[in-house]
Amino acid sequence: MSESIALTREDGSPVFLDTDNRHHPQNGTLFGFWLYLLSDLMIFACLFATYGVLGRSYAAGPSGADLFDLRLIAVNTAVLLLSSITYGFAMISMQRKRAGAVIGWLALTGVLGTAFLAIEVYEFAHLIHLGAGPHRSAFLSSFFALVGTHGLHVLFGVIWLVVLCLQVRKHGLTQANVRRVACLSMFWHFLDVVWIGVFTFVYLMGVLP
Repeated sequence: MSESIALTREDGSPVFLDTDNRHHPQNGTLFGFWLYLLSDLMIFACLFATYGVLGRSYAAGPSGADLFDLRLIAVNTAVLLLSSITYGFAMISMQRKRAGAVIGWLALTGVLGTAFLAIEVYEFAHLIHLGAGPHRSAFLSSFFALVGTHGLHVLFGVIWLVVLCLQVRKHGLTQANVRRVACLSMFWHFLDVVWIGVFTFVYLMGVLP
């Protein structure tokens, strides 16, 4: 619900200002979030560029062909892409004003995001167990930096999903919550696009001789 602030004119008559409109102009939040995503895109562009320069610097250590399990990464990729589909169903449910369905689809998206993180943590732990930690070579340093940064974004997205589910459950599909669901949708699909780049550029090209 919007709130109003009462002011008075010189003649004493009241004037009411809508604080929701004052703080959240139409499409202002979405525009600001697009700017944030552009800045995030620059960060990932730098990480991709760094990996492109250092990705063949093995320092006489293992290469991607020696370390990467493409079957496991393919499963992880499918999990993350499926989470985008479930988020799409959440957006459809939101358009139909079905708060319970929105919460259900968002929760399922969070479960898939958590599964993605669990597989990624397993991969990192396995590499470190093999002695292929980020300190081993420039290749592995750039690999852990790029993939780890993406994983941190997914972790923040899962936390955001949990908070958003609680907000929708408590307050329903208010204008503010609809705006938040739309912003998180852009963020989540952005992470999927970045991961497709990681899967192609890092993993698939990494196993080539």
